[in-house]
Amino acid sequence: MVLGIIIGYLVVVLIVGTLAHRAFRGTGEDYFLASRTIGPFILLMTLFGTNMTAFTMLGASGEAFREGIIVFLLMGSSSALGIPLVIYFAGTRLWWLGKKEGYLTQVQFFRERYESDALGILLFVVLTSLMLPYVLIGVKGGGDALQAITGGPGQGVASWIGSLLICGVVFTYVTYGGMRSTAWANTFQTLVFMVVGCVAFFVILRGYGGLAQAMATVARDHPALLVVGEPTRDPTLRYRVFSYLFLPLSVGAFPHIFSHWLSAKDARAFGYSIVFYPLCIALVWVPMVVLGTIGNIEYQAPLDGPILVKLILDHAGGVLAGCLAAGVFAAIMSSLDSQTLATGTMFTHDIVRHYGFRDLLSEKQQVLFGRLFVMVLLALAFVFSQLTDQSIFSLGVWSLTGYTGLFPIVVAALFWKRSTKGGVTAAVVVVAVLWIYFYFRSFGVPGEYTVGGTGILPVVVIVVGALAALVIGSYLTRPPREAILAKFFPY
Repeated sequence: MVLGIIIGYLVVVLIVGTLAHRAFRGTGEDYFLASRTIGPFILLMTLFGTNMTAFTMLGASGEAFREGIIVFLLMGSSSALGIPLVIYFAGTRLWWLGKKEGYLTQVQFFRERYESDALGILLFVVLTSLMLPYVLIGVKGGGDALQAITGGPGQGVASWIGSLLICGVVFTYVTYGGMRSTAWANTFQTLVFMVVGCVAFFVILRGYGGLAQAMATVARDHPALLVVGEPTRDPTLRYRVFSYLFLPLSVGAFPHIFSHWLSAKDARAFGYSIVFYPLCIALVWVPMVVLGTIGNIEYQAPLDGPILVKLILDHAGGVLAGCLAAGVFAAIMSSLDSQTLATGTMFTHDIVRHYGFRDLLSEKQQVLFGRLFVMVLLALAFVFSQLTDQSIFSLGVWSLTGYTGLFPIVVAALFWKRSTKGGVTAAVVVVAVLWIYFYFRSFGVPGEYTVGGTGILPVVVIVVGALAALVIGSYLTRPPREAILAKFFPY
């Protein structure tokens, strides 16, 4: 029954995504940005849904199972505060510049802002490379979830089938309808996982006698899971909390978020996202963290599947379990589609069109190359998802770390006239080198890797290093031309 409901849900998503194709205008701009016509509500749903990956539904609940309610302090609260600020200060300005100059990608923006083709190529490589582990979250999470839902390892559907199923559905509606299909499907899926997440919260809690009774049981049997800020529990806790404050800034450097910003109809469309984003965060993150924490009442590590899925199957059952499982798939696909479309857009416009065809690519050819790259990226993600054994939460943190390191160059491009291509290039190189260094250093380290065991996450060092390289490199190189400053700072 559960499997049947999931398949039925995937069919509905395909129908929603393909129906949006009826409004397709046949142009590259419509395929990649929906002709910049997305309104306030759909923009809110797509921005929020795109950020709520398996990292939240499966990763956050799984981490809360191990760490307790502190997981919300580490990521949920900082995201609720930081992301709306990034949307207000960076998103609205990038939308204005994108509409004025006709930009479709981040690389186009930076290439013209700093008059450097070399910087454009470097950014494309780094942005796309960092996207792969983020795409892996969705592909791996879908496979793991389906296997756990249908009986677990050795009994349920093989994880590779779930991963392949998700890749196939996303590929179909993304390549068919582009941004418009992605936006419509994201809106539907975001509403689904928000509703079923709340339903799961109350249904599962009922099995534990309500929230008060469940938390009282955790406090009695696992008191450390409800402690926040206890020095004797973790002397490095304050440094971890400080480090996690950086990660929500990654939203300002995501290629898929940049694409959604550019798709907005006007500046007023950002209003809902700025005002209601914190509420949406609370509606999803609080239930996931609480459910992961109370899972310790009857389960012990190591688990043979995601804790959220086990709770759903044991406490919901039947039709409701199928609907709640579909909500997990909704969270996964609402991110995967935007990520693959954004990278396909960059490949088409920043590599093929700019270098191969010298901006002479026809509208149909633009769409074709975008579709081909989406297929290649999903294929790579599927292959790597079968090879990696890292947790979803860990993969998510590493991807966010890289994009957070790039956030200073976004701020510099928008607000610092003296920043130069030399400084930005140096910053990007520093981010890439440090990310690779820390990533390989983390191999074999039990638990979460921190710099020297201090509790400071690599993201802090990477951001500081990027800032230093940006400032030093900019002051050691020639300032931008006045014509460029007049173009990007016309006030």
